[in-house]
Amino acid sequence: MNGGTRGFLRAGHLPTLVAALAYFDVSFMAWVLLGPLAPFLTDRFGLTPAEQGLLTAVPLLGGSIGRPLLGALGDRLGGRRAGLAGLALTLVPLVIGWQFVTAAWQLYAIGLLLGIAGASFAVALPLASRWYPHEYQGLVMGIAGAGNSGTLLATLAGPRLAERYGWANAFGAAIIPVALVAVLFAILAKDAPVPAPSRSARGYRTVLAERDALWLAAFYGVTFGGFVGLASFLTVYFHEQYGLPRVAAGDFATVVVVAGSLLRPLGGWLSDRIGGYRLLAGALAGVALCLAAVATTPHVGVALALLFAGMGLLGMGNGAVFQVVPIRFPQHVGLVTGVVGAAGGLGGFFLPTMLGAIKGLTGSYGAGLTMAAVIVAAGLGILLELGRRWQRDWPSSSARLSGVFAYRRALPRPAAIVRSLGD
Repeated sequence: MNGGTRGFLRAGHLPTLVAALAYFDVSFMAWVLLGPLAPFLTDRFGLTPAEQGLLTAVPLLGGSIGRPLLGALGDRLGGRRAGLAGLALTLVPLVIGWQFVTAAWQLYAIGLLLGIAGASFAVALPLASRWYPHEYQGLVMGIAGAGNSGTLLATLAGPRLAERYGWANAFGAAIIPVALVAVLFAILAKDAPVPAPSRSARGYRTVLAERDALWLAAFYGVTFGGFVGLASFLTVYFHEQYGLPRVAAGDFATVVVVAGSLLRPLGGWLSDRIGGYRLLAGALAGVALCLAAVATTPHVGVALALLFAGMGLLGMGNGAVFQVVPIRFPQHVGLVTGVVGAAGGLGGFFLPTMLGAIKGLTGSYGAGLTMAAVIVAAGLGILLELGRRWQRDWPSSSARLSGVFAYRRALPRPAAIVRSLGD
């Protein structure tokens, strides 16, 4: 074992880090569970494409609403108590889905309640982070943040359980890992002996008055919103667009989600080396191209490869945004992270809602994916324009560490070209 590893193990509280990872993992599983089950729920309740899109999107909206509330509870009661409360509340919609659903409208209520699972961001990451010094924050956030792999549990196991035992029992089966993690969390998690940062309404107003904070929130709405929105919707997409069996559609969705889950840490690592701004620009360009190509409805194997690449780039883009946040706002990292994170859930709500609505109007997901590609491309254009101002207005060290560049300065002006030709 090398010295760096020994130092990391001595620096913080490993049981709390394990507890935070497990909490985040099962919470993410519950948060997106309606997506993999949507084809089964559609067969049972006769949902339209627009209703399917909304059903998979509602938990993402609930996560954005619940995140500041659960974060405030963590600041007041401590991360351990807030995490236990979050896990207990997550069991409520799972029990309702297992035993009490008789009408379609109840599914939307369950989805909204599942938002508390998506709000686990606000507790799991700070709980682990506060135990570790600055030099290990990237590693700690990478380990705890790997809990977004819980999406894989939902897309891989959800359709199989629903196919064999029925969709209601798939909700019941999800209770088991959540309850087990609640016990594990109660045993292992411990609050760090440092005060939680203050998150007052005045502090949030100050952050919301910062244009750069809002732009970073918008970019995270595109990258994380794109990731979680697609992750919750892809089972429906592969089933409806390509006619894949419901279990196979879940397997295809799992393959795609793997890319976004595994490449997010790589995005953070690359951002530290080339700058989050540069990586985000490249990621947005690649995502726009991938979505535009998928919009043409290619062969299902080609669509799978394109979505795999696009989701990987979205995952890397998530890491890029959070590389820029602490550099631009070193005094308000917690507040800005809360605002940016909430925007991610809102972006996730918008994407499947739009795809389902446009599918209902046109009979295909092509137009919706084209619109998504246009939105991502517009985000890239805005980012490049912002680079000119950020390079001028930010401290030089912040701009350099973030990789900010003014793209137009790298190109000769037309007048200069004419003068050079005349010479």
